Amino acid sequence: MKHSSEVGRPERSGGRLTWRRAELAAIRQETATARTLIFDVPDWPGHLPGQHVDVRLTAADGYQAQRSYSIASAAGLEITVQRLDGGEVSPYLTDMYDISWPVEVRGPVGGWFVWRQSDPAPVQLIAGGSGIVPLMAMIRARAASGSRTPFRLLYSVRTPEDAIYADELRRRVRDDGGLDVQYIHTRVRGKRIGLVDVNTHAWPKDFAPNVFVCGPTGFVETVADILVALGHEPSRVRTERFG
Repeated sequence: MKHSSEVGRPERSGGRLTWRRAELAAIRQETATARTLIFDVPDWPGHLPGQHVDVRLTAADGYQAQRSYSIASAAGLEITVQRLDGGEVSPYLTDMYDISWPVEVRGPVGGWFVWRQSDPAPVQLIAGGSGIVPLMAMIRARAASGSRTPFRLLYSVRTPEDAIYADELRRRVRDDGGLDVQYIHTRVRGKRIGLVDVNTHAWPKDFAPNVFVCGPTGFVETVADILVALGHEPSRVRTERFG
């Protein structure tokens, strides 16, 4: 199949995105319950940071299961999967899925929740748990492009041990000028993210930042309401939610 020359916009067949064969090339353990899967996709068309991909698994008896995952990488295809107890797909991907095993992928998908390096506005990223994944793609894309756009990340996670990409984020704060990272450890302090946290650590409304919020539905709705209450322009607050 031929692809569009614009990164992140593959051509479609019959109006639908087509499935591609992929193989698992490498695994990187992120936390006790999350790992990154790095795929070899020979005809991957490229993507924009913030997009996601559909993954389809087929069992020997023909049974299929399909899930959508945010893309974690700036280039190539990587996803980070967190195991959900009782889940049908995530325990397989985090505990059993192994090197060179095949899978089908479809995408990239999405055009609203994306960061484009041509936009000079400051960027505020706010993540809840595994909602860090598409935001990490933006941080990596910023570094890969040499962009100097100011980035701030506010990362809400239960404990320090639950933070995905913690080591890489420490390195990037040290090496990537203009990147600031702040954590909220909700189980340690005994309360969830609130207005004071956002007001203290996020860019103020006067900076007119582009804001990207990703996490569980309740988290995203709470943070979006706080941002609007603090005077941020709703059209500049982009959200991605799950659960």
